[in-house]
Amino acid sequence: MRKIDTRDVRLATRTTPRDLNRQIVLNLIREHQPISRAELARRLGTGRGAVTTLVAELLADDLVYDGATGPTTGGRRPTYLYLRTEHRLAAAVDVRSSRTYVMLGDFGGRPLAFEAAPTERDPERFADAVAARVGALVAAHADAGRCEGLGVVVPGMVDRRSGRVLRAPQLGWRDVALHEALARRTHLPVWVENAPIACALAHMWLPGAGDPADRSFVYVSVSDGVGAGVVTDGQLLRGQTQTAGEFGHLPLTLDGPRCSCGALGCWEAYTSNPATLARYAARRAAPPDPGLTVDELVRRAERGEDDAVATLRETGRYLGLGLSGIVNAVNPGRIYVGGEITAAWPLIDDAVHLALGSRALTPEAAATPVLPDRAAHPRLRGALALVAAPTYAAPRLG
Repeated sequence: MRKIDTRDVRLATRTTPRDLNRQIVLNLIREHQPISRAELARRLGTGRGAVTTLVAELLADDLVYDGATGPTTGGRRPTYLYLRTEHRLAAAVDVRSSRTYVMLGDFGGRPLAFEAAPTERDPERFADAVAARVGALVAAHADAGRCEGLGVVVPGMVDRRSGRVLRAPQLGWRDVALHEALARRTHLPVWVENAPIACALAHMWLPGAGDPADRSFVYVSVSDGVGAGVVTDGQLLRGQTQTAGEFGHLPLTLDGPRCSCGALGCWEAYTSNPATLARYAARRAAPPDPGLTVDELVRRAERGEDDAVATLRETGRYLGLGLSGIVNAVNPGRIYVGGEITAAWPLIDDAVHLALGSRALTPEAAATPVLPDRAAHPRLRGALALVAAPTYAAPRLG
């Protein structure tokens, strides 16, 4: 799915497919709402007549609506256009190694309901459990709108075209036909995606997630694993076999700790939540506490516990070292970081940037902005974006 660049756009000629003109207007409303028809015409460099016709189509399809009126110096008051999101719903599922989170939300990213339960490792039982929870949430909120699909994010490699989970070591899954299993049980359109790629889509498409001008950025997700979604010129990088973004398995060393993939010294083996918690236990010379989370570790650091502070700052250093490889190889305009580690950002920000700068090849690369994603449930927002994004993406031409 390609994002339309609305920064420098003119309404296409009459030979351009009408779908593209509609999408241009829809995305201008999405990015600049509330916006008047006169302002749309000004941004498009065209007359009010063409804009009025396209807006009428969007209103008829219930994609936008007329809201408040604005001031005038005389004559008819202008009405402002808004994107219609509140009655368009999607179910979102975030699969983790130990727990699975389910949310029902609207196309604006606003949650209506949220549940969590232990993750079923058997794929068939997992599909049964998720379908049951999604069905119950949709039924309980039937008066809120129509559920238009189910988005699922997993910690592993996904073939986007088939919705098969190719490999998810933390779940013990390999070549799992997850799309087929969930579609058969829920009778909904289903999208299955790698978690950081879905989070990148949320920054492209959901209101308030990212800067609308972002056209080249990387979203790094740090959780049970580490991965990245890469967006260049408004286009998500997929790769030849649809599995691009597995930066977590690039080696920091050749003989470091063992990663979930089986190799030694992967970036993920130093930076993921399990790696951080294992390092904390080793620092305290204590057995790992299975009930300890990164959120609790951050709270201990905020209370001034030296071991917690040192552990988190070490994770920040490893995070920055991995990011240096991304800025050198991809040259993004900015990097977003999501995951529980972002709660520790005031403690680790300088460690991240010092490590990034120590390996960046140019001053410009060293100065790449690295921003924590502080949104609640960013992976669930990513799952929502899987369902919402096709509404706003550029149409396929030809």
